[in-house]
Amino acid sequence: MPPRSAPTARQQRLGAELRKLRERAGMSAPQAAAQLGTNRTGISNIEAGRFGVSAERVRSLARIYSCADQRYVDALAAMAEERVKGWWEEYRGTVDVGALDLAELEYHARGLRTVQIMHMPGLVQTEDYARAVLGTAIPEPSPVELRRRLSYRMKRRDVMDRADPPVCTFLIHEAAMRMEFGGPRVSRRQLEYVLESSERENITVRAIPFSVGGFPNAGTSTKYAVGPVPQLDTVHLDVAHGSALLDAETHLVNYRAILDRTEEMSLTSEATRELMHKIAREL
Repeated sequence: MPPRSAPTARQQRLGAELRKLRERAGMSAPQAAAQLGTNRTGISNIEAGRFGVSAERVRSLARIYSCADQRYVDALAAMAEERVKGWWEEYRGTVDVGALDLAELEYHARGLRTVQIMHMPGLVQTEDYARAVLGTAIPEPSPVELRRRLSYRMKRRDVMDRADPPVCTFLIHEAAMRMEFGGPRVSRRQLEYVLESSERENITVRAIPFSVGGFPNAGTSTKYAVGPVPQLDTVHLDVAHGSALLDAETHLVNYRAILDRTEEMSLTSEATRELMHKIAREL
């Protein structure tokens, strides 16, 4: 099997989890390679995501590393069995890699918890609103680039329409609700669309009002993707240069606490609906 020229974030994550298992077992790469019947390079390539690994080999490595968490091992084995390319691959080379990683993350997530500071959540953006947001990029995208990015943004929403959509909690700051991307008409329709989306069983929307003042990690929009087991949760951050994915145990614990605290400070779903209706009337 030829090496992957550009392993995806998920492929790299599987390799990283196998490395964590080895390190927790106190084994070096050469020691693990000897147990598996390969060489150190083979272990390194697996852990970097450069080579695929079968579910059977994942289970063999888990036995070598004496991992007793069967749910975790099963989840890793399921990741190894994934062979079908996602829809986002058709956009590779035309949208940035971070955007592709985000689509892959959303597709595989069991649940999503987000904090939005200045924009509505991407999964519930209208086409006109998304076009206005994407059009603010520097350097300004060409018409062809804008159409491609918009097509990708709209395609991301399909995850919400599948038979088993992720369970989502969107914590949206009042600033995002009042930002008039595309003007009053577009912004009003965007608010209406979020309200309509909040009626789905898998979606909860709660506002962070100006009146709460400060709250944890207030300067950064955050997405927390829930995996099949807690060890495979992932944090996605919007940063100035694009995005960042975090999966270290300490980061996961801290961001769960950040989201819990922010949700406690947010309005109830009913009060959120009242606020959004009020803002829409004022536009």
